[in-house]
Amino acid sequence: MQQSNYLAGGTVPAIKTYPPTARLRKRAEFLRLKDSVRKFASRGILVVWQANDLAHARLGVTVSKKVGCAVTRNRVKRFVRETFRNNRLLLPAVDLNVIARSEAAAMDFHALQQELLKAFRHIGVSACSQESHS
Repeated sequence: MQQSNYLAGGTVPAIKTYPPTARLRKRAEFLRLKDSVRKFASRGILVVWQANDLAHARLGVTVSKKVGCAVTRNRVKRFVRETFRNNRLLLPAVDLNVIARSEAAAMDFHALQQELLKAFRHIGVSACSQESHS
């Protein structure tokens, strides 16, 4: 018999979920990140983040029409959300926006995941240790 991922109450464990509370939804939340100085550029993506007042990380995804057709844009967004879903508990309490570049359209899930994990590791480094590496 296959073991279920659901708890007795019918809810999914919080470990591997992407609840609405972990999403950036409002325009004002994205605009607040626009002027942030904390950025990480990698192949195919730009990650902009800023500390939030919550106890968990929140994700926003921006994929413009320059990346490709709707099918391609949705695929990139799915890849980003899946990577965030599996690693969100490792991140500090930040709001982050992943901005896809045109190179992201040609990347498969594994390649995009590797670039995002590099960015997530960079976000997890404290500001003091970043200054000492510069």
